[in-house]
Amino acid sequence: MTPLVSIIIPCHNAAPWLAATLESAIAQTCPAIEIIVVDDGSTDDSLSIARRFNHPRLKVITQSNAGAAAVRNRGLAEAHGEYIQFLDADDLLASDKIALQLEALTKTDPAKIAAGPWGRFCDQPNSAVFTPEDNWQTMPAVDWLCLNFAGRGMMPPVAWLTARSLLDAAGPWDESLSLNDDGEYYTRVLLASNGVLFCPDAKSFYRSGLPGSLSRSRSRRAWDSAYRSQVSCAQNLLAAESSPRTRQACADLFMRLAHTMHPDCPDLVARCEDLVARHGGSKLMPGGGKIFKLLMHVFGWKRARGWQESARNRVK
Repeated sequence: MTPLVSIIIPCHNAAPWLAATLESAIAQTCPAIEIIVVDDGSTDDSLSIARRFNHPRLKVITQSNAGAAAVRNRGLAEAHGEYIQFLDADDLLASDKIALQLEALTKTDPAKIAAGPWGRFCDQPNSAVFTPEDNWQTMPAVDWLCLNFAGRGMMPPVAWLTARSLLDAAGPWDESLSLNDDGEYYTRVLLASNGVLFCPDAKSFYRSGLPGSLSRSRSRRAWDSAYRSQVSCAQNLLAAESSPRTRQACADLFMRLAHTMHPDCPDLVARCEDLVARHGGSKLMPGGGKIFKLLMHVFGWKRARGWQESARNRVK
C-alpha cells in the first residue's frame, strides 16, 4: 500500500501563481496524496482561487496573518501523511517528483531525506535553469551541511520529501524567524536524518525574482532573522559534530552572511566577523565581476561591496 503524502502549501497573496502550483500538486502520479492549503490572511484572490479547485483530498484552511513558519506548522498539525512535501504557493512540482522520491525512500531508508534537482525560473517553468551544485548527491547529512555552509549548494523546500517522523524528531518551524527560516529548519531535519538521498530525476521548479519576496528583503528585521537562524544552524551542526571541518564550515557560514549584510547592518557584520574568528577564520570572499575583484584587491571587500550595492540601487 502506498504511504500517504501530505502536500502543504503555505499561501499569502499568491493569486498570480497559486492555480499553477495547485495544478502541479493535483497532477502528481503518486496515488496517495492530500493537499493542504493554509491561507495566511491573504488580501488578494488567493483564498477564492484555492476554493475553486475540486479535489477529494484538498483541504483549504484560512487564518489571520502569522508568517510563513506559523503557516507551515499549522499545515503539519492538519496533515495525516506519513511523508511531507512542503510546496510554496509560487513553486511547482514535476508530475512524478513525489512518486520517484517516495519509491527511493521506501526501497532504501525512510530515515533519509530525499532531495532532487531544482530549476530556477521567473515566469514559465519551461525556461527553468537546472544548475548542478556540489551537494546534488547522496551523502551524509554533516557532509551536505558543510558544503551548504560554504555556499556550495542549497536546496529549497520544494526539492525535499521527508518522512513525518523525521520532522517530528526535528521539532517545529521556528515562528520567531522570517528570513532563512527554512535553512534553520532543514538543518535540524537533516541532522535528525540518516543522510540525504538524491533522486536525479525528481525535479522541482523554484520561482525567483518576485518583487517583495521575503528572500529579497533587506530590512533590519530580516537581517536579524538571518543572523539568529545562522547562529542556530552553526550550534546544531557543532552539537552533532565538533571537528575542524565543521568549525571551518561555521566560519564560512558567518563570513558569507557578513558579505551579504554589508553595508546594511554594520553591527551584525561585526558580530559575524567575531564568530568567523572564533571558529578559526575563513578565506571566502564575496563574488563579483572583474572590476569588483579589482576594487576588492585594492580597497578591501567592504568598500568594494558598498560600491557594488550602491550601483545596484542606482539601477533599480
